[in-house]
Amino acid sequence: MEQSRKKFLRHFLIGATTVPLIMEACKKDTVAATDSTTTTTTTTTTTSGSCTVTPTETGGPFPTITPSSLVRSDIRLDRTGVAFTINITITNKNNSCAALSGAIVDIWHCDKDGYYSEYGGTSMQTVDYTAVHFLRGRQTTDANGLVSFTSIFPGWYSGRATHIHVHIYNSAGTSLLITQISFPEGANSAVATVNASTANGYTKGMTGYTYNASDSVFTDDTTGAETGTVTGSVAAGYVLARTLTVSA
Repeated sequence: MEQSRKKFLRHFLIGATTVPLIMEACKKDTVAATDSTTTTTTTTTTTSGSCTVTPTETGGPFPTITPSSLVRSDIRLDRTGVAFTINITITNKNNSCAALSGAIVDIWHCDKDGYYSEYGGTSMQTVDYTAVHFLRGRQTTDANGLVSFTSIFPGWYSGRATHIHVHIYNSAGTSLLITQISFPEGANSAVATVNASTANGYTKGMTGYTYNASDSVFTDDTTGAETGTVTGSVAAGYVLARTLTVSA
């Protein structure tokens, strides 16, 4: 199963067009707030003075199917794992990187075992989670441009480093940015510590893990521009903080 998923991701990210799902995921049209299937496979960065738009990344192959129905801050549902708070701040390049209030932010990530909700029953993900919606949610930014989600620390799967997907829209529902957040790595990092926490159900450890430098999405991020800040502990839970900049 893991080898098939890795093979799919490799073809997805280099632009293979022989699979209908890939063709759909590679569209780069403006989308409404109720459609999160649009993705882009090209990393682009726009700079205006010292204010830089966050790089775009692919949203596939597991984007939220109907994000407008998942307005909530606690996205755990029945998923268990190390406690995790996700704080994302949105700023506007077109307003000197001031906080952007009223933006719609969708996030999604895999569970501790590396599985996504809303998908499955295929060679890419054999466990069928098509009827459930864990670890997916939508919030609207406050006056400080902030959204906060209660979750569990993501696991990993073959071919990918630990990551979170983010899709940002303006208040009218026009897509502004699709991106991903990577995690700091190293011997004492949260990624290493959590994946050693068998008491919390993380059974894979780091054997076979794909690090950011080898991840097909993050390999070109040599400055850590896509990496969030993670603080905390297994006992107290971890908090991720990340500022994303859009042109709005």
